[in-house]
Amino acid sequence: MIEAAEGGLYRSDDAGEHWGRVNDDGRLTQRAWYFSTILADPKRLDTVYAENTGLFRSTDGGKTFNLLPARHGDHHGLWIDPGNADRIIEASDGGASISFDGGKTWSTQHNQPTAQFYHVSVDNRFPYYVYGAQQDNTSVAIASMDDEGAIVERDWYDAFGGESGFVIADPRDADIVYGSTENFVGRFNRHTMQLQVVSVWPIDASGHAAKDLLHRFNWTSPLIMSPFDRDTLYYGMERLYKTTNDGGSWTAISPDLTRNDKSKQQPSGGPITKDITSVEYYDTIFAIAESPLARGMIWVGTDDGLIHLTRNDGGSWTKVTPPEMPPWSTVSMIEPSRYDANTAYVAVDRHKLDDLKPYIFRTGDGGKTWAPIGGGLPEGAFVHVVREDSARRDLLYAATEAGVFASFDGGRHWQSLQLNLPRSPVHDLVVKGDDLVVATHGRSFWILGDVTPLREVSAAAHASAAYLYTPETGYRLYYPDQVDDRPPSGQNPPAGALIDYYLPSRPTGTVSLDILDAAGSVVRHLTSVKPQGAEQPPEWPDQVHPVDTLPASEGMNRFAWNLRYDDPTQIPGAFYAGLPPRGPIAFPGEYTVRLTYNGETHTAPLALRVDPRVKGSLEGLKQKFALSMQVYHDQDALHRAVNDIRALKSEVATALKEANGKASAAALTAEGGALIKQAAQIEGLLMQVNIKGSEANLNFPGMLNEQIYSFSGLLDDADTAPNAQEIETYAGLHAQLVAQLAAWNALGKSGVASFRAHAQGAGQRAGATSTAR
Repeated sequence: MIEAAEGGLYRSDDAGEHWGRVNDDGRLTQRAWYFSTILADPKRLDTVYAENTGLFRSTDGGKTFNLLPARHGDHHGLWIDPGNADRIIEASDGGASISFDGGKTWSTQHNQPTAQFYHVSVDNRFPYYVYGAQQDNTSVAIASMDDEGAIVERDWYDAFGGESGFVIADPRDADIVYGSTENFVGRFNRHTMQLQVVSVWPIDASGHAAKDLLHRFNWTSPLIMSPFDRDTLYYGMERLYKTTNDGGSWTAISPDLTRNDKSKQQPSGGPITKDITSVEYYDTIFAIAESPLARGMIWVGTDDGLIHLTRNDGGSWTKVTPPEMPPWSTVSMIEPSRYDANTAYVAVDRHKLDDLKPYIFRTGDGGKTWAPIGGGLPEGAFVHVVREDSARRDLLYAATEAGVFASFDGGRHWQSLQLNLPRSPVHDLVVKGDDLVVATHGRSFWILGDVTPLREVSAAAHASAAYLYTPETGYRLYYPDQVDDRPPSGQNPPAGALIDYYLPSRPTGTVSLDILDAAGSVVRHLTSVKPQGAEQPPEWPDQVHPVDTLPASEGMNRFAWNLRYDDPTQIPGAFYAGLPPRGPIAFPGEYTVRLTYNGETHTAPLALRVDPRVKGSLEGLKQKFALSMQVYHDQDALHRAVNDIRALKSEVATALKEANGKASAAALTAEGGALIKQAAQIEGLLMQVNIKGSEANLNFPGMLNEQIYSFSGLLDDADTAPNAQEIETYAGLHAQLVAQLAAWNALGKSGVASFRAHAQGAGQRAGATSTAR
């Protein structure tokens, strides 16, 4: 493929001695620097592939090309199996796809979280949604959590339509979204599914050099919403514009804040083919930020290395560019402090000038003086964004080309916060409550859930002893026991309360964690030793089994308490339609977490709250919790009785075996047989002994154990009062249980006692295994 006035696809049949043009199709020659990939089929002589906006194939030596039904558009990579030319892998701006039939059909790209986001924002819903625009694709609004246990396709939608720029949801109504891309600004109303164009300069500038335009704008033209007035938006081109009527009209509130160097505004591309998309436009506003503490105090940074500040909403401007900042730098982002109006942080990017050093500057006097604070970052980790934590003043986060970094001392020192984040450029960050939301440029959105431990980190706290961090507020949320998390899906945050603790070394003994209610009673006891006991064999692949063993590694540990009380006593070998019986979900209130490690005890408060989406009083939930506790205690009593009955059976069998051949054997066998029969009758009423699979109840009717188990699941449905029929139904089940437990206790006082006396009189070892009374 040759880019020239007489360019096109050329072919040689003599190893390059002579060439002839065989095709000048504009679909193949456009945007030569961006596309122009040609690949010959390794098996078919006259078959050749060309990549451009589409994927094309010729089977007649390049004379004609047909479009293949490949996924997405803008194709940049192609591989053909040299041993099987029907097996093809292609890469486009949407991801990678595979064909096994020579390009007739292609695999999905929806199994690849490879979105390239430019910026990120969040709304005020619960759970909150994350917003951003992705390269050569739609914008995205996606939930940070799904009530069904995994974040799937139903949890996201196209909120604006652009592929670059900013996406901002109205805090008062998240279904009203503003966005920018190039010089396009829009207002999307999800109620009506209409996108209203509210641009400052609604004209298509494609193909025009910046020097020839009335206005200059950036590919990722900045758009912000005032933290003081949600009806006020600011938008940057070469000047700063403001609207107070949803974009109905805009007013310039600044002069040209750029260098306006015409030598930097020439046509891009060339010298043969121009390529002017606005990506290369220069001398534009790149960053806008209003102080959250001082209304009308607005910082503006440009892509040509200038910073300006107004304290009166554009009435007057002062140039406050750091003298230490190299000229022609891109002011990537400005972060005004939420603790001091005169403090701000600036991220500076110079990678387009072949300078990959990390640059961050800080001012504490409104831009009069600046100090570089990026020196602790590694070489090559040029910085896109720096953010200030919302709860700890000197805790900073930096989004860099090499990942995320954190500073605990205002930028004097930095350390990696990579953890399990994929190695990818990170272009933006948002601190949302206790979460850090990350926009990668290649691996989609990520969330570091619950950064509260970072807010308590100190060298003194970790000097020698273990440390229990104050947990964030936990919420009563109902995740299902079975989760369909097959791709495409995102990972849900753990249900319940996250508990973080630091261990200076591997423990020599058991680490334990107790959850205490307001009265000081232990409602959940957990240890680092895996609980012993028979478990129901796994049967459902999507079933989520609760984690009940504490991690106990040297360093940081995190455990998610699912807000449930300790499980009731279990019946070994019992089968249920779902997970084994569990404790009730704790009632909203104040709790205490107690960590025990190597003889040390550490405590921290834990607040548990109802789901913020649930409205109304807690009176109904109190009734349901009381019923849940009754069911919980009844299950425990029932299971203990069944275990005692089975222990009695074993005890009788052992006694009869030892009595075999003795004079008392016949009488003891008759008495023991009658006792086992009576106990088995009670056991059969307490539980269905024939169930050996999760759906065997369809063949064998459920007894009290199965009915109470099923009823307990009904109480995990909502934070509301049980209805009259639930109360009435369970009263009947409880009465039946009381009757059977009474029968078992009566048998223990008469038949069991009599058998043990006779067995002991015969010299047998009775009473060794059963706890029956």
